[in-house]
Amino acid sequence: MIWDTKFTPMLANRIENQAKREEEKLENVAHHLIHKTSVACKLLEQFKKLASLNNVHEKQITTVSGNEFLLQSDIDFIILDWFHAIKNAIDRLPRDPSCPSRNLELFKMQRSSSTELLSHYDSDVKDQKPEHRKSLMFRLHHSASDTSDKNRVKSRLKKFITRRPSLKTLQEKGLIKDQIFGSHLHTVCERENSTVPWFVKQCIEAVEKRGLDADGIYRVSGNLATIQKLRFIVNQEEKLNLDDSQWEDIHVVTGALKMFFRELPEPLFPYSFFEPFVEAIKKPDNNTRIETIKSLVQKLPPPNRDTMKALFGHLTKIVAKASKNLMSTQSLGIVFGPTLLRAENETGNMAVHMVYQNQIAELMLSEYSKIFDSEED
Repeated sequence: MIWDTKFTPMLANRIENQAKREEEKLENVAHHLIHKTSVACKLLEQFKKLASLNNVHEKQITTVSGNEFLLQSDIDFIILDWFHAIKNAIDRLPRDPSCPSRNLELFKMQRSSSTELLSHYDSDVKDQKPEHRKSLMFRLHHSASDTSDKNRVKSRLKKFITRRPSLKTLQEKGLIKDQIFGSHLHTVCERENSTVPWFVKQCIEAVEKRGLDADGIYRVSGNLATIQKLRFIVNQEEKLNLDDSQWEDIHVVTGALKMFFRELPEPLFPYSFFEPFVEAIKKPDNNTRIETIKSLVQKLPPPNRDTMKALFGHLTKIVAKASKNLMSTQSLGIVFGPTLLRAENETGNMAVHMVYQNQIAELMLSEYSKIFDSEED
């Protein structure tokens, strides 16, 4: 339904539609509305709140003869313009002894918590019968949220936030558990008393069990909602069985594993090692590159080094099945390079950095046995 604004004067018991919308017609309309129906001082005007998503302001005019008229606008000040025009027209009409006083105090606006009362009674009005006084009352309901309600909600939210216990307190009480996703690698490993996160091992095992032949493994994205569900379960330390039917899509498992590495506060290749690895890959001699990178890997913290070894050892098995899964060393380098290796502050050419990131990941894969041959299991 589409509402349109029309100015319609009421003549006798008929309403005649006019196509003219000029604001200067407003006062004449109000004059006709009041004068022609002889209800100048017997007008009951109520501004009602329309509780809808359209934010429409309604004005219902009821005369003492029982006629009712509904005016609508989605802009509240237009409704107020109507009120002032009608009020001004009433004030200019000749005084009728049979009508109550039209003193300005009658139309003074007074704000309350949820309405705006547009009537103050003078002594003459107070002497009228209750039904007459009622016919002179104006109420305005705003379709927007009530100001006092908003303040009350803000006050309650403020109290809730200030009284909220600290994260440390919630963790001590066991209400909030330590997260797996988004935590530092060394923190996760210390908590698990291991150098390779349990979740990484679980994902690698699942992929090697039923995903080595999957087309586009690690390149194809899984369903994000399902990945987030898996992430939630892992963070809540709930029992996880990746053989469950809900994790049947192997791309969900690989997507979650990539998300784990992507959300590490510090990447698998620590920030302090970024430039040394880039300088190593720039070396022209291949043997020199391999030896330099091997030396850097041995200097890594145990969680980084062992997790790196487990991951790239797994990826070499993916490459071995490239004829079926179509994932070459270069393809995996493109997928994992920017995820595992990035600068703390990108100040240079990001495109150039991405090339180096991919090349480092590719070299780690293609020369895996040489780089990790002296590493102990």
